[in-house]
Amino acid sequence: MALRKRAFLAALVMAVSSVAASGAAATAEPAGAAEPVRACADLVGGHELPGAKAHVEQAVPVPAGAEPEHCDVRGHVEPAVRFQLKLPTTYSGRYLQSGCGGFCGELVTPAIRSCTPAPGDFAVATTDDGHVGGGPFPSADGSWGEGNQAARDDWAFRAPHVVSLAAKRLIAEYYGAPPRTSYFDGCSNGGREALLLAQRYPHDFDGVIAAAPANYWSALVVYQAWMARANTDEAGRIILGDDKLAGLHDAVLARCDRLDGLVDGQLEDPRGCDFDPESVRCAPGADTPSCLTPAQVETVRKLYRGPTDERGRALYPAGQARGSELAWAGWITRFPEFGGSAAEQLADNYLRYLGYPIGAPHNTLADFEFTAEEFHRLTVVGARANAMSLDLSAFRRAGGKLLLWHGWNDQAIPAAGLLDYYERLTRRNGGPAATRQWARAFVVPSVYHCAGGDTLNTVDPLPELVRWTEDGVAPDRLIATARAQDGTVTRSRPVFAYPTRARYDGTGSIDDAANFVPAPPRQPPHDTVDWVGSYLHHVPGPVTRP
Repeated sequence: MALRKRAFLAALVMAVSSVAASGAAATAEPAGAAEPVRACADLVGGHELPGAKAHVEQAVPVPAGAEPEHCDVRGHVEPAVRFQLKLPTTYSGRYLQSGCGGFCGELVTPAIRSCTPAPGDFAVATTDDGHVGGGPFPSADGSWGEGNQAARDDWAFRAPHVVSLAAKRLIAEYYGAPPRTSYFDGCSNGGREALLLAQRYPHDFDGVIAAAPANYWSALVVYQAWMARANTDEAGRIILGDDKLAGLHDAVLARCDRLDGLVDGQLEDPRGCDFDPESVRCAPGADTPSCLTPAQVETVRKLYRGPTDERGRALYPAGQARGSELAWAGWITRFPEFGGSAAEQLADNYLRYLGYPIGAPHNTLADFEFTAEEFHRLTVVGARANAMSLDLSAFRRAGGKLLLWHGWNDQAIPAAGLLDYYERLTRRNGGPAATRQWARAFVVPSVYHCAGGDTLNTVDPLPELVRWTEDGVAPDRLIATARAQDGTVTRSRPVFAYPTRARYDGTGSIDDAANFVPAPPRQPPHDTVDWVGSYLHHVPGPVTRP
């Protein structure tokens, strides 16, 4: 039960960001470490920002221990955007801000990142995005926004921007100069924030990591509702349970694992897999973990297909990837003791409290209709949070670097949706070669939503982003690993900048990244999808002001 609970909690948190992970060494070397020019406690008080005001309620020196010595700053930007900022005593000149997951609503403590062998550490910050979530899973609670437009706007677009202003102001006061380079790293909703910042606030950050971005936000809610409803019968009971996931996954691998040339327990690109759940339909009267009932066959088909309207048109550019089945536990299947699945929690809270203009009629998960009309109703408010713009010209001209990554086995946000966005982005910005100068995408086999996976389970692109931003060395690969609970690496693989793929060179262990080389795609990518929300790439969000 403890393991199931942890899995469910991780699903609802939707991965705050790799900022909270243990610090990996960055390879670029700043000019030298800086030290404070004033006392930590002197930061307490009000601080004027462009169009806003920050208040520091607490600034406490923390001696070296689990982390380097630092000043722990707690405060808020008016009206209610709480933040935590850690200012290390020996400072590298780099600032790193973390995104938050789901509907946020809780202030997750950031971890100071190391930049060894270069001197000094990152200043790091997080925010709750302007509200406090309730219930056992604050990041899945939307009730705070039912009648509060300011709180909605803080979460949708304002909070990450004003926190960056506040953090940089405090950094300048504490060290005597603003940060030399600023980075943002977020996954899921944090990945949406990352893209939103590059699109609407292009001068806030020099380097941005957008992982598994929920940038098609209003459409993603439709996708969550589809997953929840696809796995619910007319009596409200789940159709596909945890007991069927391992057998279904094994059947997918038996059909498709060898397609990439290696039988290694993972699919290089699940889109090449043609597994049909009909092939594991139970014999009449049978129901075992290794087969699917007729209702379960239909549910799995719906999950792979993704949401469609009454005319069969796609309401989201992707569905669940074949090979991701083990990750469905807790996101699509239900834990009754926790109030349902993650998809149910997120979809119902958004539809009840956040998805429609204040005072307008709303839906619930139970009554939402999968029609183009209902899809468009959600875009009125959704356009404020969507981060779908293809015009990142100001970010590019400012020298910004954008690193996108996604796990192929992501159970919450399908990776094919990122590739739909990335191909549109390359077309809008001069083609693949021109776009790769400042924006690159990486898709990691077997990795779940933001972290974890049944083979590969760990990737940290921050060191590569630092080298790219500060030294101009563009990343051609990331190294993904499989780490056991004790930290032992049992597999490593290179993940090359999309669409380049990794090919085994025929010698040595297939669990060693050194034995793989870059190879061109098996066929030219055609990743754009004709779906009902394609027009949203041209619907602007709100005016970019604090």
